[in-house]
Amino acid sequence: MAYWLFKTEPDVFSIDDLEAKGAPEVWEGIRNYQARNLLRDEIAVGDQVFIYHSSCKHIGIAGIAEVTRTGFADPFQFNAASDYYDPKSDPDNPRWFAVDVCFVERFDALIPLNVLKGVSALSDMVLLNRSRLSIQPVSEQEWSIINNKLVVR
Repeated sequence: MAYWLFKTEPDVFSIDDLEAKGAPEVWEGIRNYQARNLLRDEIAVGDQVFIYHSSCKHIGIAGIAEVTRTGFADPFQFNAASDYYDPKSDPDNPRWFAVDVCFVERFDALIPLNVLKGVSALSDMVLLNRSRLSIQPVSEQEWSIINNKLVVR
């Protein structure tokens, strides 16, 4: 099992939206090649994911999801009515990938970015060094520190 951090804008899709679905949801719309490669090649069923709210007033880790389906062609790239449509993507050789995730847990309190930055053991975390990447690996040690020491349940 591996650990990840997926960023989302909560006014578009939040941890609450994922919980309300009550079923696996397509994590779509990733349009960065490095993140796409992770979705396509590395993320596996059973991997655990921190859901990170970004581009909002209260930025931070909001909860946990689990991957329920490995990388598959993002169906929205082929839908001309979608914001994620890509006319250059070919169904026989798709450019963009997605995974399915399901809700696991919403934290009682968001773990803000400034709290994460204040933990010296997290100083190498991708989020704190290359924060623009929307899909990021999280080491087992980082997962443990955040999940066991910073989460309010």
